Amino acid sequence: MSDSEDAESKTEEATEKKINDTLEQGRTPVSRDVAAALGVLALLACLAFLLDAVGPRLAESLTLLLSNSGALRLRTESDAYGYLQIVGLECAQFLLPILLTTMLSGVVAAFIQGAPRIVFDRVAPDLSRISPKSGWSRLFGLAGLVELAKALIKMTMVGAAVAIVVQSDRAIYVDAMRMEPRGLPSLGLKSLLRLTSVVALCLAALAVADFVWTRFKWRRDLRMSRQELKEEFKQSEGDPFVKARLRSLAADRSRRRMIAAVPKASFVIANPTHYAIALRYVREEGGAPRVVAKGKDLVALKIREVAEGSGVPVLERKDLARAMFDIVEVDKMIPQDFYRPIAELIHFLDRISARKNY
Repeated sequence: MSDSEDAESKTEEATEKKINDTLEQGRTPVSRDVAAALGVLALLACLAFLLDAVGPRLAESLTLLLSNSGALRLRTESDAYGYLQIVGLECAQFLLPILLTTMLSGVVAAFIQGAPRIVFDRVAPDLSRISPKSGWSRLFGLAGLVELAKALIKMTMVGAAVAIVVQSDRAIYVDAMRMEPRGLPSLGLKSLLRLTSVVALCLAALAVADFVWTRFKWRRDLRMSRQELKEEFKQSEGDPFVKARLRSLAADRSRRRMIAAVPKASFVIANPTHYAIALRYVREEGGAPRVVAKGKDLVALKIREVAEGSGVPVLERKDLARAMFDIVEVDKMIPQDFYRPIAELIHFLDRISARKNY
């Protein structure tokens, strides 16, 4: 069967069991655009905060460096290293919060799309991942073409937005060529903030669309065929044939226990071959007569055979046996409705026993 035919047969939504199994395997719907959008938004937030908090101090330090570049003493390697260290520390105070916030945004993006799971099978060596054939199919298959189309759309949108901003600020960039060095760092930060804002808006819109698409595609790929639903039902509920076999074995064991208990019965009521009920009544044990075995057809014949072979009286009472069979239960006392007819049978057997003894 081809892949298209197999996909067409999967018309049923995935069950909760399959969804949970898929998540346990680490196959979660993840949109890389969400992580990218949150990263740029984190960068934008940092720039907006640092522009007023750290920006002026960084601009002042760089301005002093640029304004007095001619007076710098760079005679030895240690002099150059000292100046680079000063500039690096100043820039680190500006860049370190951005780096940490961007890393945190990646963690937040992972938790938004689903709790991360450690699945060792996903990181286990797999030769198919480095196979040229499988790699070629990933690159030029339907999934690869979809990813290529998404990448082109993102590049086009972001590039167009950046081009519009740069075009609108072209006069500012031209005027910057005639500005004092003191104003260049502040201008650069403000321009970076505007560009980041536009890129963040584009990526946020793309992330929402990609998030919806990723979830939809993940659900679509998890669809099941009717045969898969039947197989899963068998696994969860048990194979009907196996369950029938287990019930048959349990009934067989129950029948053997009943037949083994027949010799302990006081008498058997039969009809005459279709039904048989073995009762035990001993006054010293107390209580009403107890059913030790019951059966119909072949089981009834077996009960009669064992009873007759063990010397247990068999009384043919057609109507009584038929009436009792569906009501009485094995290993339980007879219902109160049958006290009187059973008592008459017990009295009858006692008279016969008394005559024999006499």
